[in-house]
Amino acid sequence: MAIHTSARKNHFWLRLALLLAVALHDMAVLGFTLALGLVGWAAGAQFVRTEVRRIRATPYIESARALGERTRGVLVRHVLRGLGPQLFGLLSLEAGSTLLLLAELGFLGVFMSGGAFLVVKPGIASAAALAGKVVATPQLGNTQDVALRAWLDPSQAVVPEGELFPPGQSVRQTEQQDTAQMSGSQQTAQAAALTKLHIPYQTKVSVVQTVPGTPAAKVLKPGDVITAVDGITVTGESKLTSLITGHPAGSVLHLSVLRAGKTIPVAIKTVESGGRPIIGVTVQQSFSFPFTVKINVGDIGGARAGVMFALGILDQLTKDNLSGGKFIAGTGEITPSGKVLPIGGIQQKMVGARDAGATVFLAPAANCSSVVGAVPAGLRIVKVSTLSQAMTYLQDIKAGKPVPSC
Repeated sequence: MAIHTSARKNHFWLRLALLLAVALHDMAVLGFTLALGLVGWAAGAQFVRTEVRRIRATPYIESARALGERTRGVLVRHVLRGLGPQLFGLLSLEAGSTLLLLAELGFLGVFMSGGAFLVVKPGIASAAALAGKVVATPQLGNTQDVALRAWLDPSQAVVPEGELFPPGQSVRQTEQQDTAQMSGSQQTAQAAALTKLHIPYQTKVSVVQTVPGTPAAKVLKPGDVITAVDGITVTGESKLTSLITGHPAGSVLHLSVLRAGKTIPVAIKTVESGGRPIIGVTVQQSFSFPFTVKINVGDIGGARAGVMFALGILDQLTKDNLSGGKFIAGTGEITPSGKVLPIGGIQQKMVGARDAGATVFLAPAANCSSVVGAVPAGLRIVKVSTLSQAMTYLQDIKAGKPVPSC
């Protein structure tokens, strides 16, 4: 069988571009079919044309014509019968080439597997509302039924891929970001605990980067520490934000900046962005504590354990036994001032906590809408908005007093 290597090479980049396009649009198996059909037809047509010309010139075809055989009969009985096995072989080669490209794309992080996804239409908010609705068509290879089961199961969640892996960010970068968030949450938890106990510590707000074209880009540098604005001490990231937004856009602010060990004055004019004044800088907050706290959490990441870290530190620094002998779990980010912030995936965290043996679960008050109807049997939910509330409610549980729930 003749293999048209040049034609196959000519279509390589066209096939690759087509596969990339359909892969990025989640067309899955349909993408493979389109790639094979739209790209493989040219090589197939060239092959058929060459073979037909070759077969027509053979003696037995000329004999058939001399005996009065019509062109259609010649094609059906002689030409196509000989081409069938060769066409099948060519198709196999095209399919193999496309599959090889799929594997190469997968190595680069571009996948053609449709995966499980679920589109919830307006008005569908419960299992009862699904009655009479078409959810999946398994004969076409769809897997919405897999996602549907996860959607109905409180222990699982169906979320957009972008929530876990932001566009343009690799898995490794996401893991590094989660690790940094975990480290930051431990620092913030210690700050919240010491704030609660009125133990002084130092807060440093450092410049990470400036936004090109903004006032900060002209006068601030990465590594600068902003210590004051108009003579008012910057005690944290939120304090810096309030000092900037406390003046109308166009105001000139006088910053005290620590650079290379020296404090220098910096005058900077604010501009409006998104309806509020900014200077165009990204900062990060770090702390200097009077003693070291070590927290061992294993190989996990994220910033959602701040509340429990803070309570654990308080339990060690005070005489109170906050758990009262109970298995208490919880979740929630925390600020240095002790405010509890909502998190994602709370339903799965409740199930995991109950499976581990917890009987009490501290949940951010802002997450209550996600908690209702998804609480595992045997788990008591306590809603909290601040670290002080969490401590008070744990004491109330020990005393047998009622505590607020979602």
